[in-house]
Amino acid sequence: MTAPEAASKPTFIVPAPRASWRDSLAVYLQPRVLIVLLLGFSSGLPLALSGSTLLVWMRESGVDLGTIGLFALVGTPYTLKFLWAPLTDALHVPFFTHAFGRRRGWLVFSQLLLIVAILLLALTDPARSSLFVALGALLVAAMSSTQDIVVDAFRVESLPESEQAAGMASYVAAYRIGMLVSTAGALFIVSGFEATGIARGSAWMWGYVVMAVLVLIGTITALSATEPGQSARVEAVTQAESAFSRVLHAATGAFSEFLSRKDAWAALTFVVLFKFTDAFSGTMTAPFVIDLGFSRNDYAAIVKGVGLAATLTGGFAGGFVARRYSLAASLWIGGVLQAIANLSFSWLALVGVNEWALAFAITAENFTSAIGTVIFVAYLSALCRNPLHTATQYALLTALAAVGRTYLSSGAGFVAKAAGWPLFFAICVVVAVPSLILLAWLQRRGHFAALGPVKV
Repeated sequence: MTAPEAASKPTFIVPAPRASWRDSLAVYLQPRVLIVLLLGFSSGLPLALSGSTLLVWMRESGVDLGTIGLFALVGTPYTLKFLWAPLTDALHVPFFTHAFGRRRGWLVFSQLLLIVAILLLALTDPARSSLFVALGALLVAAMSSTQDIVVDAFRVESLPESEQAAGMASYVAAYRIGMLVSTAGALFIVSGFEATGIARGSAWMWGYVVMAVLVLIGTITALSATEPGQSARVEAVTQAESAFSRVLHAATGAFSEFLSRKDAWAALTFVVLFKFTDAFSGTMTAPFVIDLGFSRNDYAAIVKGVGLAATLTGGFAGGFVARRYSLAASLWIGGVLQAIANLSFSWLALVGVNEWALAFAITAENFTSAIGTVIFVAYLSALCRNPLHTATQYALLTALAAVGRTYLSSGAGFVAKAAGWPLFFAICVVVAVPSLILLAWLQRRGHFAALGPVKV
């Protein structure tokens, strides 16, 4: 075992033994877990600002559905982030690393750049130039994905084994809340600015300015945290190596170790496809609701209220499923549920403007998506076996998971335009079939049994 491997020995796959409910609750109140929770909120906040919220802004500005669908491509940085993940492991950021440490320095640096990117996007106008909007959204996605890389590494390295399960659950829940704040919350804020007499374009600009300010929650959290001890030890044993050597070691080791496993390519394909049904429908959900005749506030109120409750409940349900059943069985449950939930939108398209029907569809989508997400995170965590390469491997896997949202979903607008809304969401169910076929094949090959038990 090399010195870096010895220094990074602690892992995060297996949580502590079961304790009483009081002890279990107390874990969630530990300072380190609360730090991870707030960082989860900071990670979830920017995603919708270059995604669904931006699509509502564009649709209200009169942008064509086909163009809106193509904007899924601005999520490219989430797909390619593994390419620069080794840089966050190996390189020092001038001033920031010296002042705050290896992980915290990168956290503060990436968050400040993210704030600048959101402010630049706020200054664009979808009605005049989709190109400038795309460039601004691309910059937001790049800074957001960089923050994700560092937060994942910080979470893994800062939490002891007894707090890893609580940390992961808190992170996923806060991530989803951050997404809801930047969707429903942003829409309410924009409506509030409009109610004061501000023009719609300016209202959207100030809405994005408020979102940029909220990123400071993550920055303050990073400044309040302490540098992970594991990160400091790795830094100590690798400081004699050149920056190039450290980057090369992190990058090549992560890829070669993973690809040497049995059925590695099939597993990577499954990672790409598992959440595709969610991504394909999610790309067009906001434009669909607006086209159907609901107001921006109707959509925002239901997403913020019913959607939030469904998301948190679905997260707990996903944790229960992952504890109760094997990893393969849990993936089957999550995969089937998140696919079938799309039919609720087909039904909504037939019913028309009905707030109860919208509430049911949003509930079904958020509940099943949360179940699938928690189980999927457990699977990705189980695939990262080598602590020396955890950050880079996790970035690789989450980047591949973003392929469905970024590239495969880019044609969703054209499909919706050609098929109509009821048939479009039925097609979203069908696109889940390849991932379920691959799940059955991997299960038959013993892929999930080889990973061992995974608890959330």
